[in-house]
Amino acid sequence: MTVRITDTADVAADAEIGDGTSIWHLAQVREDAVVGEGCVIGRGAYIGPGVRLGRNCKVQNYALVYEPAELADGVFVGPAVVLTNDTHPRAVNPDGSLKSADDWEPVGVTVGTGAAIGARAVCVAPVRIGAWATVAAGAVVTRDVPAHALVAGVPARQVGWVGHAGRRLEPDGDQLRCPVTGRRYEVHDDALREVHP
Repeated sequence: MTVRITDTADVAADAEIGDGTSIWHLAQVREDAVVGEGCVIGRGAYIGPGVRLGRNCKVQNYALVYEPAELADGVFVGPAVVLTNDTHPRAVNPDGSLKSADDWEPVGVTVGTGAAIGARAVCVAPVRIGAWATVAAGAVVTRDVPAHALVAGVPARQVGWVGHAGRRLEPDGDQLRCPVTGRRYEVHDDALREVHP
């Protein structure tokens, strides 16, 4: 396996790029970023300084992943998604002077294993997206999302549960069932857990 970086991509010399990763046209990967093995960074995507991506992540075209975001293995970030890093954004200080890097403290978005964030969604830091959760396209996430939750809307609210295949789980007696894999789950204390035979 090899790393594929197109000529028009801008990848910092000290960024760590995992084997088998592809970085496409006009993408930018900043200083000290770590991109795991087998990732795909789409056209025009931005990966901020020190951002961490696990293995097999997909960051689609024009998505903006600002530092200090951390994405676990297998995360999907859809086209034009924004993971923010400033809770109280301002271009200037109260005295009117231009803000510098020393005038604010960045906060990040953390995304768990296998989670998916749909096109044009915005995650307002600091928030945590749980493992295998799905954020619907266009949603604005302002609070933590539980593992396996399906959230949608502005602001995003939970509208269901999803399984490992990303499909909405269907009621089946006292349990929920994935229509793709047949795996079964149950809700306990507002959390989803898989039921093993």
